[in-house]
Amino acid sequence: MAEQYHFDPATYRDMVITEVPAYEELQDEVARASADTATARLLDLGAGTGETSLRVLARHPHADLVALDESAAMLDRARAQLPTAHLHVSRLQDPLPAGPFDLVVSALAVHHLDGPAKADLFTRVAAVLRPGGRFVLGDVVVPDDPRDARTPTNAAHDRPSGAREQIGWLHAAGFRARIAWQRHDLVVLAADLP
Repeated sequence: MAEQYHFDPATYRDMVITEVPAYEELQDEVARASADTATARLLDLGAGTGETSLRVLARHPHADLVALDESAAMLDRARAQLPTAHLHVSRLQDPLPAGPFDLVVSALAVHHLDGPAKADLFTRVAAVLRPGGRFVLGDVVVPDDPRDARTPTNAAHDRPSGAREQIGWLHAAGFRARIAWQRHDLVVLAADLP
C-alpha cells in the first residue's frame, strides 16, 4: 500500500468542506445512525481532528471515547476538543484497541484501504464490538451510477469500494448491515452485531 498522505490539521476542515459535497450532512448522519445504540464505550477509527467523535458524543455524552488516527498532528488538534478521550496514533491496519466497545464509528477514513484490507478491518471491528453493538461507517464509495461520483479522489491514496461490496464484507464479518443514508457517492452504513 502506498504511504498515507497526511493532511494539515489547521486547514483540514476548510479543505474537506470544499472538496466533499454534503460533508456536514455526512457527519450528522453518522451521528444519527449511532443514536439508538446504548453506548458506554466508543471507538472512532481514523478520528482526525475529532469532528466525528464530537458529533457522536453529542448523542452519547457519557461515553468513554477511544480514538485512533495515524497522524499525531491531527490527534493533537482533536485533543484540544476532546480532553478526556484516549487518543492513539495507529493505522487502520494495526491491531485495534481492546474491546469490548458498544459502538465503533469511522468517517472518511476507510476508503484509504483496498478491498481485502477493508474486509480484514470489518472482521477486526466485529471482534472488539460487544454482542448487540453497532459499527457506523460514513465514507466515499464507488457509486452505482458513475454520474454520482462527486468527491475528488486520488488513486495514490484513495481506494473507494462500492456500498454493496462493503455490505458483503460486513455480512461476512458477522454483521447485519444496511445503508442508513446516501447522497451521490457518500454513504453511511449501519452494521449491527447480533
